[in-house]
Amino acid sequence: MLLKVHRFSRKVFRSLMCCPSLGVICLGIGKSLSWQLPCRNFHISCQRCTVMPSWVIDRYGKNDVLRFTTNMMLPVINFPNEVVIKVHAAGLNPIDVNMRSGYGAAALRMTRDPLHIKSTGSEFPLILGRDVSGVVMECGLNVSYFKPGDEVWAAVPPWKQGTLSEFVLASGNEISRKPQCLSHTQAASLPYVGLTTWSAMRQVGGLNQDNCSNKRVLIFGASGGVGTFAIQLMKAWGAHVTAVCSQDASELVKRLRADDVVDYKSGRVEEQLKKLPLFDFILDNIGGSTEKWAPELLKKWSGATYVSLVTPFLVNVDRLGVADGMLQTGVTIGAKAVKHLCKGIHYRWAFFAPSGVYLDEIADLVDAGKIQPVIDDVFSFSDVPKAFQKVEEGHARGKTVVNVTNKQTNK
Repeated sequence: MLLKVHRFSRKVFRSLMCCPSLGVICLGIGKSLSWQLPCRNFHISCQRCTVMPSWVIDRYGKNDVLRFTTNMMLPVINFPNEVVIKVHAAGLNPIDVNMRSGYGAAALRMTRDPLHIKSTGSEFPLILGRDVSGVVMECGLNVSYFKPGDEVWAAVPPWKQGTLSEFVLASGNEISRKPQCLSHTQAASLPYVGLTTWSAMRQVGGLNQDNCSNKRVLIFGASGGVGTFAIQLMKAWGAHVTAVCSQDASELVKRLRADDVVDYKSGRVEEQLKKLPLFDFILDNIGGSTEKWAPELLKKWSGATYVSLVTPFLVNVDRLGVADGMLQTGVTIGAKAVKHLCKGIHYRWAFFAPSGVYLDEIADLVDAGKIQPVIDDVFSFSDVPKAFQKVEEGHARGKTVVNVTNKQTNK
């Protein structure tokens, strides 16, 4: 009889752990059976072990939508290839400011919930921030290359919860061992811009260390995060680099070993660039009217390529819906590709793509001293809104980084 009661009580406790409301019913049953449950053994994890400090948004808007909370749920491993990282530093990018304002909401919502099971707005509270440098805290069963305690860096894709929090969840395929020569603050400045540049120049543009020697490369927006990384990558691979930036950023890009520097504020950039020899590759970080005349600066019928990082894909999906937006985007890129191909040049778009494998290659370049972090400013965790304001102002000279380990805040 005692054995049966013991087994019954264990079942009751399992039910209690799964459904607190069931506990009230079970306790009533317990009294009617004239025995009491050992309540001192019934407990749940303390709040400090289940929540974490984070910066979140509950709606899209301007900087005032940023909210600090100490009650964001800790990330939980749901798949065997995932890891939980304790965030030491997080980098900010223009996409974080754009996402705060609602840019790409429809497309990203589709990625998070392709079957439309959840209601609109279910992404909130949403944590922003893509770059992370930190320490592995927990690994899924299939993660064998990393273990708790490893120092890693990563760029978390935009459809996942971001890095402006104490912990972040990432796939084992998205992370890489942090370069040994960098601090966490320095390392957090590189993953997102590094992978975006890698996607544009190597995966889409076809450039690599074996075919870049003496190629002429033109970079628009050369003083920003992607631009400063692109200059260093091209110089590491032996290319001749022409950088377009403002005059006050010229010293920075020269220090990064750009061969020619063109000040877009000193006159018509088009006229200045036409005086230079034609280029083999153009990376466009700014878009707009530049795209109308810049392709003419490429060598015709030689495999020269124009790659733009400013695309209408997310805007089209937000404005027209998923199906019509994707159709409009396909028509646009197809028409532009054919138009430029008829003129003897390749026209392509590039997008950020998370990859731990590519971060491994970037880490090797960093440890070899060929790529260095370029940091514009560092903010404490309590000053995240100021960091967003800094990025939103534009005219960056490298990256903006948030030191998350300094997480005391009065916000």
